[in-house]
This record gives sequence, structure tokens and C-alpha cells, in this order.
Amino acid sequence: MSKTYIEAQFQQLQILHVFAASNTGCFTMSKQTVTHAKCPECGSVNLVRDIEMGESVCSDCGLVIRETILDRGAEWRVFTPEERKSKARAGAPTKYSHFAKGLPTIIRIDRDAYGRPLSAKVRRQMWRLRRWQIRSRVRTSKSRNLMMAMNELRRLSEKLHIPSSVQEMAAVIYRKALNGDLIRGRCIAVMVAGSLYAACRLTKIPRTLNEITEASLRDHKDIARAYRMIVRNLEMKMPIDNPLDYVTKIAEKAGVSSDVEGLAIKIIRDARSKHATMGKDPSGLAAAALYMASKIKKEDITQSRLAKAADLTEVTIRNRKKDLMKTLNLNSS
Repeated sequence: MSKTYIEAQFQQLQILHVFAASNTGCFTMSKQTVTHAKCPECGSVNLVRDIEMGESVCSDCGLVIRETILDRGAEWRVFTPEERKSKARAGAPTKYSHFAKGLPTIIRIDRDAYGRPLSAKVRRQMWRLRRWQIRSRVRTSKSRNLMMAMNELRRLSEKLHIPSSVQEMAAVIYRKALNGDLIRGRCIAVMVAGSLYAACRLTKIPRTLNEITEASLRDHKDIARAYRMIVRNLEMKMPIDNPLDYVTKIAEKAGVSSDVEGLAIKIIRDARSKHATMGKDPSGLAAAALYMASKIKKEDITQSRLAKAADLTEVTIRNRKKDLMKTLNLNSS
């Protein structure tokens, strides 16, 4: 068989492929260049994989190297985004904040897939199936620990209004601590609170340790100790808290105007440029800057009001105010 005849047959095959693709609503041939193999006839590496026909063809000599290639794509066709969304059979994304990462099947005991109520006999059967499914998932102590921890993490996140991304990061931190055998002999709720505080620090979410302690109902010293242990053993590098992240939060709780908030931000930026915020509590600096800005703008904002919004004492606000006024060379009036 001559090479000219093979090239002619290959060109005819391409025309047939284009004609078949145009009849199905596509006007381009689905091809992929294969570079990891060679043609056994001419030794060329210019191989073309035709996904429509399931063949691998040499583009130089026209030899069909492979045929009936398995198509790993969807067997249905779609023409609109709505059809693609309705025909997709993929499940929910993997979530580390869910026990077993959200992969197990959820058995409902009240209604079927169409929303119709189940009979008493089927409901009892579904109840037994779900009970045995839960027992099979929590066979080990590690699984039981993780299930209790994820429930506690979900409760804390809902109470503190933590974003889902931060909740996922806290779940990853706790899973690493569990795999590193750091949870053994320690309270699960305390370690979950420490992991959540570490996630808030990493993502710069303005949540103080006092807020997490109040929501967790555990001892402040225990949560702080758990946080330091997690950071030390997992070798995490925590960013320094920025007082600017706490200004908006305290201003909203205290009901401060936007003009005072903007001036407080300017005060903190000036203090940071002079390195006056190093080693100071960011909440205290933000509250003191808001109090100074309210006095400059002549708004009636008391120290007790800001202290309650920032979960601090009035003494802390007064001390931070003195430091800022000394650094920025402002008058006490």
C-alpha cells in the first residue's frame, strides 16, 4: 500500500469526522496531540487522539495506532449551563469540618426521595439502618473523637459567626493535631477552641481569645495553653495582629459614626509608622484610637461604652490612650 494512498484515506477520514461533528451540533473536531508515544510504522511522534471516534492516528503516515479508546467523559450531551447543572451527578464537595468529610450517605427516616412520608414499618427499618451505619462509622476511638470535635467546632462557629473557610481551616488544624497524637489525655472542647483561635489568627479574623472562651464555656488558661501547644507542635507561624482589623468591629458594636472610624484608622496608621503598636493589645489600641477620634470629632462616646464593645476595662483604654498621645505628640484636651 503506497504512502500517497494512506494519506488520501487519512484526509477522507478527517472529512468524515468533521461531517459527523457538524451533524451533532459541533463544528470542530475534538483532537488531542499525543506526545508520549511513537508510530510503529514511521517512528513519528506526531500522533493525534480523536476523542469523537476513540482512535489514535499518526498524522504523518495515517496509521491507526489505537482504536476503541475508552471515553472517560460524560455520556450525555448538554447545550446550556442549566442542562449541565441539572444532569451533573457529582456529589457535595469534601468538607473537613464534617465528620468523615461529608462522604457517607445520609439516611433519612421521615420521607423518601420524592418528599412523600414513609410508612411506620419502613420508618423503623430506616431507623435501624441509620443506627447501624453510625455504629459502623465510629468503630474506633479516633472516629468517635473526631465526631465529637466536629460537632463542637460547628457549635462554636455558629455562635461566633465564623466564616465557613475559617471553620474548614480549624478542622484541618484539629485533624493534624489528632494525627500527631496531641489530643490524647486532653479535653476535646479545649483543643477545638484552641484550633479555632489558631485559624482565626492565621486568617486575620478579629476574634479574641476572650470571645472564644466565652462561647466555649471552658477555662481561659486551658484554651490558651492548648493554643500554644498546637502552634508549637505543628510549627505554625502566626501573623502579628493588626489593630486596624479590630476598629470596624468595635465601631459597629459601639455605634460609632463613620467619620470617627476613619479618623481612628488614621491615628493607628500614624502610630504604626512610629512603631508605637508593637507589643500592645490590638483591641485596646483600636478602642483607644476610637475614643481619641470621638473627642476630636466632638462626639459623645464614653470609655465604658467602648470598653464594653471591645471586652476590655476602662483602665486599659486610658493607658493605651496615653501611649498614643505621647507618641503622636497630641494634647490631653
